[in-house]
Amino acid sequence: MDSLCRGVFAGSSRELSVRSCFPSLFQAERTHRSVLLGLLLGAGQSSQPDSGLVRRARAERWSQWSLRGGLEMLPQALTTHLTSRGVTVLRGQPACGLSLQAEGRWKVSLGDSCLEADHVISAVPASVLSKLLPAEAAPLARVLATIAAVSVAVVNLQYQGARLPVQGFGHLVPSSEDPGTLGIVYDSVAFPEQDGSPSSLRVTVMLGGSWLQTLKARGCASPQELLQQKAQEAVATQLGLKEPPSHCLVHLHKNCIPQYTLGHWKKLESASHFLAAHRLPLTLAGASYEGVALNDCIESGRQAAARALGSEPDS
Repeated sequence: MDSLCRGVFAGSSRELSVRSCFPSLFQAERTHRSVLLGLLLGAGQSSQPDSGLVRRARAERWSQWSLRGGLEMLPQALTTHLTSRGVTVLRGQPACGLSLQAEGRWKVSLGDSCLEADHVISAVPASVLSKLLPAEAAPLARVLATIAAVSVAVVNLQYQGARLPVQGFGHLVPSSEDPGTLGIVYDSVAFPEQDGSPSSLRVTVMLGGSWLQTLKARGCASPQELLQQKAQEAVATQLGLKEPPSHCLVHLHKNCIPQYTLGHWKKLESASHFLAAHRLPLTLAGASYEGVALNDCIESGRQAAARALGSEPDS
């Protein structure tokens, strides 16, 4: 569980909530008083929307998916789809504040300009939204401010003429073995068609945990050289890839994964009650609430749009 919590949430198994992070495990144990028995009997499985793509994924037993041009194609396609239908997308204009007008509409401050909205769907991190809310929503802001997030460094390494000693999606690393390395993904095994020509070996190293937190506490800026060195040491020790990589990309994603700590579900319940009691035209979506994975965020957006339109989320 230590490795799993680090791989999914980049967090500590001693602090995260099973109920919020792994609801199927929680429901299985709650229903049958045994995680294994509950899973075998199908407890904890939630209903999923049906479509041709979902049926294909089930039939072919997809464990992961990507796009030919990378996941960046998804927001690009969404932008093209929306703008072609007259939707205005404002780029480079972060929201600076929210205020409620007398008629119940929102005024969204965008620095040098502002706009009015009948309804706001917020997909920014909960801690960011907490700083944007008006004084009337102070109780909600206090709850959202307690949903913290951790940083993760992602290092992509490419090797020419190298081979992995094992095959699979990748591996996760328990904190007792390496406090800094969360796991390594074998990109070339999952999607060899993206290896390029001539063919190469690609892996992605995820760094975080207490090691990254210690660097931050010491005031270290986490330079790319240090992160690359840490990643190369990890693949050399764990996979035997000791030659220097031909290419390397380093990205430090600050406060990118929300932490569903003990009592997270109570925070969500409190936020939901406040929004309903005050009839605020505000919907919460994104990774801060009910799932940090990309699939979870997509589903969160779908349900948020359905609720804003007054239709059933599962329809």
